[in-house]
Amino acid sequence: MPTKDEEWEAFFQLAYQSGMFRGGSEIGEKRRTIGNSIHEKIPDSVAGYMKFETDELDDLLKILDSHPVIRNGGSIELLELPKS
Repeated sequence: MPTKDEEWEAFFQLAYQSGMFRGGSEIGEKRRTIGNSIHEKIPDSVAGYMKFETDELDDLLKILDSHPVIRNGGSIELLELPKS
């Protein structure tokens, strides 16, 4: 999904200002599946991850509306990480 640097800069500024953003990273080219190969492989379309911490899902969704991938017609997957 082609995106522009300016879109990412604006998104990260909003994410940092929200106080919910806890980091993330691109996923590199070197990938390896370890263990039972019968299970689904992580798709190559997964390009990175971001971590947000909030109890207010609606507030997070407002920020994600400006995510460059979404703004350019793509999709992201939102996963909950249970507190341990």
